[in-house]
Order: sequence, then structure tokens, then C-alpha cells
Amino acid sequence: MRSDRRRFLQGLAGLGAALALGPARAGCKARHTRSIPGSSEAIPVIGMGTWLTFGIDPDNESALTQRTAVLRTLLEQGGGMVDSSPMYGTSEQVVGRCLERIGRHRGLFAATKVWTTTARQGYVQMEHSKALWGLPRLDLMQVHNLLDWKTHLPNLFAMKDRGEIRYVGVTTSHGRRHQELIRIMQREPLDFVQFTYNALDREAEDTLLPLARDRGMAVIVNRPFRRGALFEHIGRAPLPGWAAEIDCDNWAQVLLKFIISHPAVTCAIPATRRVDHLRENLGAACGALPDAAMRRRIAQHVAGL
Repeated sequence: MRSDRRRFLQGLAGLGAALALGPARAGCKARHTRSIPGSSEAIPVIGMGTWLTFGIDPDNESALTQRTAVLRTLLEQGGGMVDSSPMYGTSEQVVGRCLERIGRHRGLFAATKVWTTTARQGYVQMEHSKALWGLPRLDLMQVHNLLDWKTHLPNLFAMKDRGEIRYVGVTTSHGRRHQELIRIMQREPLDFVQFTYNALDREAEDTLLPLARDRGMAVIVNRPFRRGALFEHIGRAPLPGWAAEIDCDNWAQVLLKFIISHPAVTCAIPATRRVDHLRENLGAACGALPDAAMRRRIAQHVAGL
């Protein structure tokens, strides 16, 4: 299932969802966006991560062409945030190569991370990232997995004041170090926080999401599919008929709409190497979003599979 996450799912979809003409089938002219708290800027609720999927040999022409098609589709179809990191091998270099091939890339929100120790090494690494992306300025710089955050955050805020970056954030992944993240959120004026949240990993609902909303911080959700493990969990379960009520044509859209419908979430960043999967993901930004009752229904249904 991980190599072809939806091979069986759509063919077994419930009759109601199969007959519904959702936005992914009819075309989507207006995708959901969320405003960055404290800013007039709105960004699309579905972006894209690059962990593993873009960490390829940049000289492999076939693979590079495929990733360029994915990134071009994201930008053309109303996606926006592309999230990467120096930790992700060649991902930043590959993103930069793809952007060079695409040319004009209106709507791109470039987010990456600093992942090293000491102020000097951090500055060198961030300059290198900017060169790899081929951009005059990166939109969001995040401290990756809180590494040496006490050193990096003051420097990032100073860079923001000088206009070298636009936003400052911190990240965690795999549901780790939430208590430390909470303490940082309580004391630092962050623009963005990034952590794991999905229909099975819901710890963030208790503290992180309410705190982000109270503190006026945008939330990026990583690992929305547990790196594909959620599709393995779902297996061959048919898409419920009630999925049509929220304009979902496939499980990917149900899982993503569960996330982006939370009022504190700004953007989810599923990673993919395939254009067809990307189009399915982007379909979650269209049509009706779950209300609180439907969110509970989704969580209970997925947990029970």
C-alpha cells in the first residue's frame, strides 16, 4: 500500500461517494486558504513536503523531470507552501532545479529549516539553502526539531527585522518533544509552528492547537498520512458514503480534510512524488469542510478500521 497508496481504495469506494460529483472531478476554481495570524497574507491549506520524495539524485533526468511535474502541478493548481530542510538530503537542491525549469512561480511560499548548531554554522547553512532554492529571499525559516533553538531564534528574529526572511518558526516531528515545544510557544513570538497531527495522532488537540490559536501562530501539519502508514491502516476499507457530504472522492481527501478543518490549522504538507497523488491531495482544498461532528465521525471511523 505504501508504494501505491490508493490502489484498492477508490475502486471500493462507497456508492454515495462514487456517484457524487465532488470538486476534484468537476474542477476547482476556489481553493480554501487560511490567513497567517497577525498578517493579511493568506496561504493555501494544502502545500507539499519534500522529505524522502525529493531527496533524489539531481542528475537523474527522469526523476528530476517527474519532480518538476509535481512541483509545477502544485503551483499551477493553487498549492503554495513547499517545505524542505537541509536534513532532507538533496531535496533543497532538487527543489531549486525544479523551480529553475518551471520559471515564473507565482504563489510559491518557500519554507525551509536551519538544522545545525552555533550561530555561525546556522547562518552559513541558511545562506546555502537560499542559494540551492535559487531565490532572493525565503519566506519561512524554521528551527528544525528544536535543534539549538536558543541560539537560532534570536538570529532568525533579527533576520526577519532586516527583511532577509519573512516569517520565523520551529518544528517537531513524530509527535516528539511536545512539552518543550509548548514552553517555547509560551515564551517566544513565533509566526509558525510545525508538528504532527492526523486522524490517529491527535495529541496536538489537547494543548498545541489551542495554544497556537491563543498565541496567534500559524500551524503547519506534517506527517498527515504517517508517511503512508495511514493508508496501510485503512487497507481495503471502502470509502464511506458520508464522504460525499464533504466532497471527498478518496481517502486522501478525507484524511486531509480532517486536518485542515481544525480551526487552528493553517496548512498541511503531504509529501508525494506522483502527480496523480498530488491532484488528489489538492482536492482536499475544495468543497465542503467537516464540521465538529463530522470531524469526530472521521476520527472514530478511522480508529475503528
